Amino acid sequence: MAATFQSLGAASSLSKPNSFDSERSQVPCRKSIAERTRNVLINRSELRATSGSKLKGRRVGNLVVNAVAAKADSSVASTASKPGHELLLFEALREGLDEEMQRDPRVCVMGEDVGHYGGSYKVTKGLATKHGDLRVLDTPIAENSFMGMGIGAAMTGLRPVIEGMNMGFLLLAFNQISNNCGMLHYTSGGQFTIPVVIRGPGGVGRQLGAEHSQRLESYFQSIPGIQMVACSTPYNAKGLMKAAIRSENPVILFEHVLLYNLKERIPDEEYVLSLEEAEMVRPGEHITILTYSRMRYHVMQAAKTLVNKGYDPEVIDIRSLKPFDLFTIGNSVKKTHRVLIVEECMRTGGIGASLTAAINENFHDYLDAPIVCLSSQDVPTPYAGTLEDWTVVQPAQIVTAVEQLCR
Repeated sequence: MAATFQSLGAASSLSKPNSFDSERSQVPCRKSIAERTRNVLINRSELRATSGSKLKGRRVGNLVVNAVAAKADSSVASTASKPGHELLLFEALREGLDEEMQRDPRVCVMGEDVGHYGGSYKVTKGLATKHGDLRVLDTPIAENSFMGMGIGAAMTGLRPVIEGMNMGFLLLAFNQISNNCGMLHYTSGGQFTIPVVIRGPGGVGRQLGAEHSQRLESYFQSIPGIQMVACSTPYNAKGLMKAAIRSENPVILFEHVLLYNLKERIPDEEYVLSLEEAEMVRPGEHITILTYSRMRYHVMQAAKTLVNKGYDPEVIDIRSLKPFDLFTIGNSVKKTHRVLIVEECMRTGGIGASLTAAINENFHDYLDAPIVCLSSQDVPTPYAGTLEDWTVVQPAQIVTAVEQLCR
């Protein structure tokens, strides 16, 4: 294994690329907080619609500042006429990774079956043939070991992209991620940087069972020194992948197993997104809905129903799970004065809990109602499909929550 990285060591003398981590100022709170009388409109512990219909998440166009995807009701013909090229989400991840490997010889990939097999979801398909076995390294089934190897490679000047075949397997590497990946830059007094990208599929799939339906955002958010982002479209998947590879910080990129086959037209020219910015999916006036990953599509499905009922929700894909983009979030809260958080993570200690605390701490005076958080239930994900659906937030629940918050 030493010979592997010695052969790549010549690249370590290259100048480090500029970091794409933007510095954002937080929106200040009012200094004088008016006392308000509020009525609690919702039972936050359980929000279950009585409708018996099964609502599935659908692919919905995103309305973003740098929009390249078609709007929700655009025709196929108009989509085809747009510049760029169409890619599935896993192909967009691969394209971003391939471009960075061509741009910077220090970038390498390691993980189980990432080589000629192409990865469990084909994100690295063809990269071993193109870049060689030394840069696309198949590892044994030993997560703690190859995670430590990747962190050590980063300390010597390489920029490893480490794939977990499933995010749940990375619990076996938690020691390396927490005690080394996140802390070595600090504990070494700045002598080492750890430009590692840790990525892989996670989330509740379709009857994958409890062990393969993990949502580890809540596990990793408390580790100092690590950034976390979650992709939700082919466009932001590629842009976040490239930004994560160029960052000098260790970054965990969360990919949802059910979003890999989403298709979108993305630009032909190169682009890199910020790791610290949320995405405005749908502007609105009545309520701020904060979400990320797969739940973005459940929210947008619910938004169609809400618009038909006369509501105007503002939908934000927070994307950056650590740190939060409190600039974008704060401006929205100041406008709507109501917040609904929708996540697939667990309720106890999840991203929604941290986001609720951050909003209450920074924007409490702008709220006209309590923050409501819809999360997955605190139970192991069942294998049975009907029970699995009941553990995850569905669009009908989102509609009910908005109606009660906006009374």
